[in-house]
Amino acid sequence: QQPLLESGGGSVQAGGSLRLSCVAAGYTYSHYCMGWFRQVSGSEREGVAAIDSENMTAYAPSVLGRFTISKDNAKNILYLQMNSLKPEDTDMYYCAADELPGASLRESAFAYWGQGTQVTVSS
Repeated sequence: QQPLLESGGGSVQAGGSLRLSCVAAGYTYSHYCMGWFRQVSGSEREGVAAIDSENMTAYAPSVLGRFTISKDNAKNILYLQMNSLKPEDTDMYYCAADELPGASLRESAFAYWGQGTQVTVSS
């Protein structure tokens, strides 16, 4: 499988917004469960949001109502719209993909990962 490539990270003040994107050749996004995870160095990855092949979504409680996951199947692009950002959202964000039933937030469920994009939120 081709690598997943994230973009859109950066530095923003608290209350601001960012939109992350994840693109990859060789994946048919409509067939895959896609997810966004985040990780502070040395810790486990936390599932942030996921979307399955039926466009069912799942969110971590900490981002519910602030983040929105979506995908463009025609362009094979996954998005994470992040609004009302908080300093505690500062992390490296990773895109993940796998052929899974349902929208999973479990790191161990995904076999394919991107290299990550850094999000920094200042107070």
